[in-house]
Amino acid sequence: MRYLCLAKSRRDGSAPPTAEEIQKMGALIGEMTQKGVLLSTEGCKSSEHGFRVTLDNGKYTVTDGPFTEAKEFVGGLAVIKVDSKAEAIEWTKKFLSVLGTGISEILEINEPPGR
Repeated sequence: MRYLCLAKSRRDGSAPPTAEEIQKMGALIGEMTQKGVLLSTEGCKSSEHGFRVTLDNGKYTVTDGPFTEAKEFVGGLAVIKVDSKAEAIEWTKKFLSVLGTGISEILEINEPPGR
């Protein structure tokens, strides 16, 4: 099973992580990579650098950030491969303990038949 993990924080992403946070996250990423759990991971810039594309009644609208109405900042994402929902939850708990605070939204990725 593959899952998309979205890391959300009340921090806005404007302050870079501390050296200690980078070290702790690097250790966890190394562990997850070594165990074959982590397929991909990326950090995200604040919504100031983002934009939204909306389609409504056949019309596209592009809106540049920042998005002040957002209560949580998506600070990063990871794609993991695990054997169960329970395992995805355990890895997410480890991630959040390194992050210190926040929410991780986990979405199962559709797998093609036979995969």
